[in-house]
Amino acid sequence: MSTQTRIDKRFAALKAEGRAALVTFLTAGDPDLETSLEIVKGLPAAGADVIELGMPFSDPMADGPAIQASSQRALKAGHNMSKTLEMVRQFRQSDDETPIVLMGYYNPVYIYGSERFIKDARQAGVDGLIIVDLPPEEDEEFCIPAMQGGLNFIRLATPTTDDERLPIVLTNTSGFLYYVSVLGITGTRAPDTTDVAAAVKRIKEHTDIPVSVGFGVRTAEQAEAIAATADGVVAGSVFVDAVSANLDNKPAAIRAVHELTKNLASGVRKAAKN
Repeated sequence: MSTQTRIDKRFAALKAEGRAALVTFLTAGDPDLETSLEIVKGLPAAGADVIELGMPFSDPMADGPAIQASSQRALKAGHNMSKTLEMVRQFRQSDDETPIVLMGYYNPVYIYGSERFIKDARQAGVDGLIIVDLPPEEDEEFCIPAMQGGLNFIRLATPTTDDERLPIVLTNTSGFLYYVSVLGITGTRAPDTTDVAAAVKRIKEHTDIPVSVGFGVRTAEQAEAIAATADGVVAGSVFVDAVSANLDNKPAAIRAVHELTKNLASGVRKAAKN
């Protein structure tokens, strides 16, 4: 892709600073549009470098119980793809620099209309996409049109992605590679930081694309350990759990997510390489 996205610029700037990115995930519209937007608006000031928004879906098979429940809450509150894009538009009114990635499954995109989605997402201010159930073999379907439309297409690699498969996964990947540090569903196990360091080293032998590591990151200590070798640290279930724990007190949910973000950001910054 010829033009730099906000994702490219952010990772380049952080590399110059000598530190990793904190990538925060939340489900768009959880527990409702207003609260979700307030949480997302406050993330950059709390220390988030990149924001991932989950596109609510009725059957998110790769996600653990916490993120599945967050999708159900958002859908029950009337959230849909148009409202997710509207959230991004409203966020962009006050923040034109923080990268936003939409993450989820192809079904809601397909129903919205792939071409329309690419155009609307770009216009709303989306920078990248993670579509977890579209393998590289299906690139003609959506990945290549999305990249041609100016969006980064971010792929997942796992501990089972061997040296034969990795170059295939990296084809047409841009923005960053998301390394899933544990096998299984999200939010159920903590990553082994020694294994993570070895995996990041191996991946970097194949690519110059930044490598972000996620699944199971919950503490500043874990964030610091991963940030020592990776280009980005992704956390999600910990934030979703904070929303879930404060459903009867929306201001408390907002505060809890922002405090957790500050805590994880402090861990990431401790690992700074300068």
